[in-house]
Amino acid sequence: MPGSTFGHMFRFTSWGESHGPAIGVVVDGVPPRIPLSEADIQHHLDRRRPGTSRFVTQRRESDRVEILSGVFNGLTTGAPISLLIRNEDVRSKDYEDISDLYRPGHADFTYDMKYGIRDWRGGGRASARETACRVAAGAVARKVLGEGVDIFGYVVRIGEVEIDRSRFDRAEIDRNPFFCPDPETVPRFAALLAEIRREGSSIGAVVEVVARGVPPGLGDPVYDRPDADLAKAMMSINAVKGVEIGAGFAAAALRGEENADEMVIEDGRVRFLSNNAGGILGGISTGQDIVVRFAVKPTSSILIPRRTVDRLGRPREVRTRGRHDPCVGIRAVPVGEAMMACVLADHLLRQRALEACAPPR
Repeated sequence: MPGSTFGHMFRFTSWGESHGPAIGVVVDGVPPRIPLSEADIQHHLDRRRPGTSRFVTQRRESDRVEILSGVFNGLTTGAPISLLIRNEDVRSKDYEDISDLYRPGHADFTYDMKYGIRDWRGGGRASARETACRVAAGAVARKVLGEGVDIFGYVVRIGEVEIDRSRFDRAEIDRNPFFCPDPETVPRFAALLAEIRREGSSIGAVVEVVARGVPPGLGDPVYDRPDADLAKAMMSINAVKGVEIGAGFAAAALRGEENADEMVIEDGRVRFLSNNAGGILGGISTGQDIVVRFAVKPTSSILIPRRTVDRLGRPREVRTRGRHDPCVGIRAVPVGEAMMACVLADHLLRQRALEACAPPR
């Protein structure tokens, strides 16, 4: 199965299935002598971990990471870093009744059409369980970027309920189960999710991810633009159906004088008066916040019966039991952060390689 590797100079390859014995990721391209421990990775995995509140899947996984290679005496060696996460709470029997059915909205039909075989246990390779590997790789990427780059994400919308940006409080993000920066919207999210769960349905969300402290000059101006890489990175996350950078689609409604981010000189440095570009101009970082938003569709596994067909083409009806997120967009926040970190680490290493080969200015 090609397509399980992401990145160029900083790259990772994930492996494993939702109900297999383990999942894992091999991270390559990490420079030597960077401090790295399992605790550095575990913090981020715990934020994505299932079973942490009544608003996410109740699958109980500790998501304990094990470093198998690439680290010696607490420092990276420059060799590939292999990370293992064991699956502990699989319940494959929940899926036996629908093993021959194609669940609407899932990859069951397409996997069967492509490979002629599919792992029906929780979605197999197509399961969002794979995103734990991305979060682990993203934790390593953050170490490559260093403490000067600050990456954080949050939910800005669930269904029709949106945050009020005038009440944005970053400290609030980790105080509630929704990664919500607006404390007054938290109870509205809770009420909506409680209603959705009672009805046996699901709902979508919009997540925003910000990278602060990214130096200007990262990126390549044609095909390997950071914004293009970020769009691919976010679109590769399970259930993501749309991505925008900076003003995004709203830029289509702006006039030129409104959209162009004016510049002034303050203390001998360029300062932008707005950030419609989302921190990237011409495929190169400006030094402003890099801002990405992505839309996550409703979880396809729901209790409400849906019409479908089975592998023999017979019309059937399907209800998906088991343990599922009523809004998978919530746990997508640390995944989006991880993919942002991986893209930026990749471009940072590319820039270092360019500078090492270029003569002094």
